[in-house]
Amino acid sequence: MTDNDLSTDRAMNIARKLVGGPVQGVSRVAGGRNSRVYRVDAGGRVFALKQYPSLEDDPRDRLGVEAGALEWMGENRLDMVPRLVATDRDSNSALLSWAEGSQVRQVGPSDIDQAVDFLGALKGLRGAASFPSAHLAAEACLSGAEIKRQILKRVADLYRLEEVALQGFLDEEFAGALEKCLFTARKVLSSAGLSFEVELAHEQRRLVPSDFGFHNALSDEKGRLTFIDFEYFGWDDPVKLTADMLLHPGTPVGAELRSRFRGAAEKIYGDDPDFAARLGAFHPLFGLRWVLILLNEFHPERWRRRVLAGTSSGWAEAKDRQLRAARAMLMNLRA
Repeated sequence: MTDNDLSTDRAMNIARKLVGGPVQGVSRVAGGRNSRVYRVDAGGRVFALKQYPSLEDDPRDRLGVEAGALEWMGENRLDMVPRLVATDRDSNSALLSWAEGSQVRQVGPSDIDQAVDFLGALKGLRGAASFPSAHLAAEACLSGAEIKRQILKRVADLYRLEEVALQGFLDEEFAGALEKCLFTARKVLSSAGLSFEVELAHEQRRLVPSDFGFHNALSDEKGRLTFIDFEYFGWDDPVKLTADMLLHPGTPVGAELRSRFRGAAEKIYGDDPDFAARLGAFHPLFGLRWVLILLNEFHPERWRRRVLAGTSSGWAEAKDRQLRAARAMLMNLRA
């Protein structure tokens, strides 16, 4: 544990500082895979206290990115997200408005439509956006070449771990699938008169909540969604957002609802004549990228972050589970 990890007592002290007054109670609630979240009861109001990973463990400024995104969305009156109340750099924490609801377990048509409404509202702000144009989403993918680079880097990083079963999977199953998908992507783009290497023009980029999906949404008793976790927010190709939404393994979405979302996304971003072609070309590559993301538990530093966030399984068990999940996802992509 580092000094940056909150005990309940320390969370209480930070909550008092950020609330600016007495706090009646602080209790740990289920957080993300990287952050810790506490419920804070203070003066008849409820807040969420979120602690981000130490910058020693993850150099990305998750606090700064999410705080900037929530502040910007609040200024633009997007009401399906929490409000930023205060931040504390010393503990790498933020105080947010409390979002009532529980995790979405089974996605229905209303959930899809609410996600589409949120993305449509976000896209509609592009012309008036004061969000810095240089602020890209985390791991933005603005060309086929960048997607390929990220995939190959992930593969190289996994190879260095010298895990026999993992290396066998990468050699015997993943490598061939990657070669095939790269060939097909280039062919699809060429047929549409597009380049695999050229970076997407700024006018075709959109502000997107990267890592968007129902794994990062809370549903209240009336089925209204609040979208949370904007640590990766920024400018990107909306094709990546769309593909990630269709592929994310965190909350399964049935084929009919995936089709519903894909059709809606093509309407939202339909002012870009190349959107559908890029989606068709890059969707399989983003699927392979997700196969590798499922293997993050093999990295010691990633596993340490999971432990600090409160995971209950052992490392060997987690690695075995995630390798099975990666193999299953690869098989589904081939089908």
